[in-house]
Amino acid sequence: MKMHRADENCGIAQAAVIVGDWWNVLVLREIARGHLRFDALVAELGLSRKVLAERLTRLVDHGVLRRSLYQRRPERYEYLLTDAGAALLPLLVGMQDWGDRWVLGDGTVTGTAALDGAEHARLHAQIGTRMPDGLMLPSTHGADLPVVAPDCAGTVLFTYPGTGIEWDEPIPGAVGCTLENRLFTDAWPDFRRAGVEVRGVSTQLPHEQADFARAEAVPYPLLSDARYRLAAALRLPTFRGAGRLRLKRLILVIGSEGTVQQVLFPVQDIPAAVTEALRLATASAGVRLGDTEE
Repeated sequence: MKMHRADENCGIAQAAVIVGDWWNVLVLREIARGHLRFDALVAELGLSRKVLAERLTRLVDHGVLRRSLYQRRPERYEYLLTDAGAALLPLLVGMQDWGDRWVLGDGTVTGTAALDGAEHARLHAQIGTRMPDGLMLPSTHGADLPVVAPDCAGTVLFTYPGTGIEWDEPIPGAVGCTLENRLFTDAWPDFRRAGVEVRGVSTQLPHEQADFARAEAVPYPLLSDARYRLAAALRLPTFRGAGRLRLKRLILVIGSEGTVQQVLFPVQDIPAAVTEALRLATASAGVRLGDTEE
């Protein structure tokens, strides 16, 4: 790319060299989603092998990706995000948020979504797909935890905008996070008796979540997606409020093998959604809801 001399000291211009290419952005999107191998990238992107090889080489040369050998004969590599690459995830999520709001939407800031909109279609397309392997986030239980709980009958993963937030202005769908956590806390014994784990996720910082978890005696872990790793991996819908991108409220019911089985989105009636999540999760685990009661 030919650049004006003044652009040599411009971070925007220098970043555009890397992310200003359509295919580079989509390659990074797919790697963030967990498609790390060459053939998987070809299948997801519909890109010629020659062009994909060129883009991957450039991203490696720019220090955004690194190659990791996973097979010796013949030699084959996975493409992993470097620290510099992971630092681009907020940009990818920000681009998606802008596109959802200004290109696919009407420009309204909202914490919910239309049933016939792009966000709804994108999320419900997750049904039947596996969650990305090895994705771990900081938790209120003192250590990074996997998004999908291991060795259990299933996981209910719910995302929420944030607790204890003073919104600059009313945003539809943004309030109710404390209520939602309290309802999941009340239902937690039933989830546990069914062998189902619960995970709550927001983009709040770990210490903010920890303060809330202590004050409310939240028994299940809250996970911090402040670096937008989960948001980028699942292309989760977001909105901007109170100074940062927030996850819209949704619930995923995930099976024991890590496959998304049910999606509740948008969540507009919080008590009904928690009740439905319990019903779906216990049914998926092969437990009748009445059997979880003492």
